[in-house]
Formats: sequence, structure tokens, C-alpha cells
Amino acid sequence: MTETEIRNLVRQIQQRNTEDRTTEVKAAAIDCPKKLYDTFSSFSNQDEGGRIVFGLDEKQKFKVVGVYDPADLQKQINNKSLQMVPPIRPEMSLATIEGMPVVVAEITGTDYCDRPVYYREAGIHKGSYIRIGDSDEHMTAYEIYRYEAYRKSLKEDQRPVVDGWILQNRPLLDQYLLEVKNGRPNLFSHVSDDQILSLNKIEVDSKPSLTGLLVFSKYPQSAFPGLGITAVVVPGTSMGDHLQDGERFNDNQRIEGSLPEMLEETMRFVERNMKHRTIIDESGRRTDRTEYPLRAVREAVLNALIHRDYSRYTEGTPIQIRLFSDRMEIISPGGLYGGFPVSRLGKDSPESRNSTLIKTLEFLKVTENRYSGIPTMKQEMEAAGLPLPEFDDNGRSFTVTFRNHTPEDDAVLEGLSSLQKEVAEFCLIPRSRKEIADHFQKSYAYTSNSILLPMISAGYLLEDHKVGRTVYLITEPDLGKQLRADAAK
Repeated sequence: MTETEIRNLVRQIQQRNTEDRTTEVKAAAIDCPKKLYDTFSSFSNQDEGGRIVFGLDEKQKFKVVGVYDPADLQKQINNKSLQMVPPIRPEMSLATIEGMPVVVAEITGTDYCDRPVYYREAGIHKGSYIRIGDSDEHMTAYEIYRYEAYRKSLKEDQRPVVDGWILQNRPLLDQYLLEVKNGRPNLFSHVSDDQILSLNKIEVDSKPSLTGLLVFSKYPQSAFPGLGITAVVVPGTSMGDHLQDGERFNDNQRIEGSLPEMLEETMRFVERNMKHRTIIDESGRRTDRTEYPLRAVREAVLNALIHRDYSRYTEGTPIQIRLFSDRMEIISPGGLYGGFPVSRLGKDSPESRNSTLIKTLEFLKVTENRYSGIPTMKQEMEAAGLPLPEFDDNGRSFTVTFRNHTPEDDAVLEGLSSLQKEVAEFCLIPRSRKEIADHFQKSYAYTSNSILLPMISAGYLLEDHKVGRTVYLITEPDLGKQLRADAAK
């Protein structure tokens, strides 16, 4: 760093009066701080690295106090950095501020395959740290495992299941064997079935692998109760919202069985609980569509099943499907494999955590294994006029979020009261006046005259007398705007 950059950094720290995720402050006015290993580790274990600023006193609101001896301090910092595994090489810079020396040690993020960086004397489990806010915290056993699993290329989907086959689905297994022989005749046409299962890691040491159990057992949850899916429909926008009778969920199901069966049962659950939205264009033509594109949902659920972490650290954690009033979340245990950045999803091809599982499902034509899942989700949501899917990786889980409305949808409801907005949302599905009155526990006359008639007159709702005075929400902003303008004349 240049002296000007160091001055600007010091000024920012003093103005914020705090450290942050990439900045640590040490006084070092008397000698070199003894405890640097935790910050060395945490900065090295994050992509953006970090900077340690020596010569400011946090207890004095980050006042410049200077370091005891710049030359010796840099020597001590270097000596301590060599005690890390693997050794790190901080880049050090010096500036004079208010007549006193300030030293900055810049630490770059270590390659993912070389993490976790830890203090040799403490060992990997006690000497590995992660940065949380302005604090250095011990890594959990699972956080350490994620790095080791990638570095050692551990294949959890190939590990043998000691309980053996559980209610084996022989017809599906026979279908798989046939597909393998037909798909690779030069390799497998003259090989025994047992050899095929062994070579393709469906069996390991005459026992089913985890892949074999998940795909070809009728009930793999007998051995791994947590490897299922929990699906809920929440009557609101956050967990904990309740219905009028105190119920927490509109629907709540635990989905079990083989992986292909869980995929299909989850799709039935989602389709059963999705709204079927009515769209009316400028000509008054009505078309219906599901709340979320089914292809996008299927890809997200399939991705969760085939890319989740199946290690012993997460095997007790099911995939979660959550349908809220404004969005749908698909949450799978384990973050993206190998530190793959969320920003590159759909653009680059990441490495596969469960390559054997994916290959098996490819033979069964459950998945194409062409890295088309993310692009398909985006294309389907865009074609439906909905926001693009959101992806979040917090290291412990990966979440796909689909939203069922756009800023334009919100603009359609501008100017409505809270009750009218609830009525408008209820009318995403065509409703009769009686249905609306019963749902909101209002009299038929009050609902018709005080709620619906003003909204219809203002161009928020459209009524179709041909099918029994059914009311629809107008979701075309331009059409609604024109009707409201006409009503104002």
C-alpha cells in the first residue's frame, strides 16, 4: 500500500470507529502482539483476505499511537506467519502519520484447495479460524471438513452402507443395468451385472454405496432418517406466521423414499399448493399459469437432491421446501462445492460433489448432467415475467429463492388499503363474491359494495359475469392504469 492509501485507511477506521471483516487493528506500541495467529488464519481463509493495521489503539477510539520499532515489528510478523500451515507471506507497508510510524500487513486469501490455513502449534481443529464481522472465531468441525473433503477429493456418494440393501427396487436396478449396457456396449456388453454395479460404484465391497441406496432402495431413510425432504406452506412471509385458528402451516409434509420418488412427490406437493394465477391481457383474454414455472421448480429441487452434502456432518439434515405468500425457498444442506462463487452459477461448470450419483441418474434419464439447471431456472422465470431466481450460499446451506411478484405487480396495487391488497392477492386465483366474503369473514353486501365495487371501478379487479360474477386481479399494469384513468374521468 502507498502512504496515501494507508492514511485513507486509517481515516476510514477512525470515522467508522470499528474494525470490519477485512480490517484488524493492533496497537503494538510496546512490542509485537503475541496473538496474531487467529487473524492470520481467518484472513487467509476468506477470498478477500484482509489487512492488519499496527499502530492504532482501539481502546482510545483508534487513536494513532505508533509502533515500537517498525523494522523489528515486520521481522516478528514474518516469523509468526511462517508458523502457519501452509506458511503465509504478508505484504507489509509503512507510513508516518502524526509523526508516528504505522505498519500495515496485507494478507491475501489462500487458494481454496490449500485451506484451512491454521496455526501449527494449535493443530488444525484448534488453530483454524474464520472471520465473522470484526471477530476471529474458531472454525467448526464441519467448516474444516468442507475444505478437507475438497482437498482430498472425498466421495461421500461412494461410501459403502454397512446396513446393506434395504427393500431393493429390483425393477429400477434392472432398468439401470440395461441402460448401462446399451449406452456403453463396448465396455459393458460382456460384463456381469455384479461387475457393472461394482465398476460404477453402485456397490462397494459387495455392499450398496450411498448412491445405490438413495436411488435403488425403496426406503433409504431406514438407514439415514435425515435424508429426506420437509415441505411446508407458510401462511405469510416468514416462519412463525399463523392462520386465524392458530395453525402454523397450510400444508406440512415429510417426503421420503428413493431420490427419484422424492423428486416426483415434491413436485406434486408444490403443484398442489401453488396458486394458479389468472392473467388478463388488453383484449380481455384470460390465460392461467402456475405461480412458479414448474420446470424451474423441478430443476431447483433436482439440484438440491443431487448436489447437497451427503457427509456424516449433514446426513441428519433434510432438504427444506418452504412456500411463503410471496416466495418459494429450496434449501439444501452444504454450500457450493469447492468454494465455487455464486456469481458464476450458470456461466461456468462447477466441479461435482456427487459425481457417481449424478452419473447414475443420467443413465436413468432423471438428469441430463449438462449443467443446464441454473440457465433453465433463469429462462423459465424470465419467460413467466417473474424476477430471476436468487441464490445464496452461507457455507452451511445453499438456498434458491423464487419470487412470485415483480415491482410492476406492486405498482398495480399502489394506493390500495391493506385489506384491499389482501383481497387483490386472494383474487390472483379467480374467486366468486361469496368466496371472498367468506374468506375475509365479511357480509356479502359489505364485500360487494364496500370492497369489490370500488376496486372494480378503479380498475384493480375485473369481473366476468359469464362465469358467475367471478373476480380477477388485473396483473397487466398498462391495462389497469388505463381503466383507472377512465374511471377518473
